[in-house]
Amino acid sequence: MKMNKKNSPSVKVNFILSTAYQVMIFILPLITKPYFSRVLRPEGLGIYSYTQSYQTYFSMFAALGTMAYGTREIARARDDLERRTRLFWEIELMTVITSTICLGAWILFILAKEKYRIYYIVLTMGIFSTMFDISWFFNGLEEFKYTVSKNAFFKIVGVILLFIFVRSREDLPIYAGILIGSTMLGNLSMWLYVKRFTVPVDFKTLNIKPHFKETLIYFIPSIATSVYTVLDKTLIGLLTHNEAQNGFYEQTTEMVNMMKALTFTSLNNVLGARISYLFENKQYQEIKERIRLSINYILYLGIGMCFGLMAVASRFVPWFYGPGYDEVATMLQLMSPIVVVIGISGCLGTQYFTPSGKRKLSARFIIAGACINLVLNLILIPRFLGNGAIAASLAAELLITSLYLRHCDGYLTLSILWKDGWKKLAAGLVMMGGIFLVDPLIGSNKLAVLIEVPLGVLIYFGMTFLLRDQFLLDFILGRMLKGILGKLRRKKS
Repeated sequence: MKMNKKNSPSVKVNFILSTAYQVMIFILPLITKPYFSRVLRPEGLGIYSYTQSYQTYFSMFAALGTMAYGTREIARARDDLERRTRLFWEIELMTVITSTICLGAWILFILAKEKYRIYYIVLTMGIFSTMFDISWFFNGLEEFKYTVSKNAFFKIVGVILLFIFVRSREDLPIYAGILIGSTMLGNLSMWLYVKRFTVPVDFKTLNIKPHFKETLIYFIPSIATSVYTVLDKTLIGLLTHNEAQNGFYEQTTEMVNMMKALTFTSLNNVLGARISYLFENKQYQEIKERIRLSINYILYLGIGMCFGLMAVASRFVPWFYGPGYDEVATMLQLMSPIVVVIGISGCLGTQYFTPSGKRKLSARFIIAGACINLVLNLILIPRFLGNGAIAASLAAELLITSLYLRHCDGYLTLSILWKDGWKKLAAGLVMMGGIFLVDPLIGSNKLAVLIEVPLGVLIYFGMTFLLRDQFLLDFILGRMLKGILGKLRRKKS
């Protein structure tokens, strides 16, 4: 049964919805972190980070490569209702089986662990969350309003519950339970809408075996990626025996992840599914145009955030997190370039390698990066603690990004990156220099942040305007303002 292609979801609407959700994810920690960093202290947050890293491994094996694989397959079958229904149930049944196996292994893990056992028990909800996470289905259909609305609702409810129930360091298990529980409820709520996009199916005719082989291709990069996104936290705990170091690293990675979310997460979520659809229909020129525009967007926001974070970190950290978190400022300055580096590799991975069916090739690059990261972690963490983990992650990401650029068949090149990025880079350096010049004149950390952040935005925007950056002129000032003026004219008429 074919669907009407005229009802294709709007990329613009989906991008706005996804961006709004990422902005909310950015704002909520700004509300919660100052309070909970003081209540739970670096040691408490370090315990949560360390224990949650173990749960992530089990959830990763439970999911295999379902998120990327499922999104791609549903996007390719979007116009065929019966085919996508079968794909949905086959992929989800496979996830239920793998999750059940991992749940059994997790229980054995908990029985073998006495230290932090209460936290591991609470984090069991994370595996159930993975089992019933079908956001990949709605992402593939480009129906982001369902995933965004439900996840947003439960995250807001979770924040309210955190402020009500978490009052001291002893409430750390409650803190973990609310965080993981709100995510699980958000995933479960999506099941209410499955019937709208599927038809009845005979479960006896379903065949999940072919999906195991395919999803493993997507799973291997997930394992490798975990080496420098999750294993860092585990190794910091094992090699340093310092809970506070895990707390510092957790705060640093969370802040950088917020920057990444604003820079490229929503863009990749929306365009990954659309470009899979375009590859299926062999619309290669449109794919190149979308990747070029995406990179410009990522560079504009990423470079601005990178230099801005480096400039204000020493003032922001003591004001925002409170006393005892000074090391986070240095970590943020060291880690901020990763926003741009991962932005480039993430764009190519999501918008080229996965949609084009070259996930196996990208997996090799990610594995190479993971090996470098693991070796450097073992060498650097014992000597430099969390800063060593950051250096290892940067080295790994630079390697992966360079390999992606070399093997992306010309969809993106170094010359394009330089042409699109040098003006933004120059503006970022001027912005950082301007903030450093003003900084000694301001005494209070709070006042410094309130002055330096808007000042940095004005300098960056002004410099890219003076340098006539094409993305600013053509897209932000051109296309967006043209759309706004067009709407105003239609209203008047």
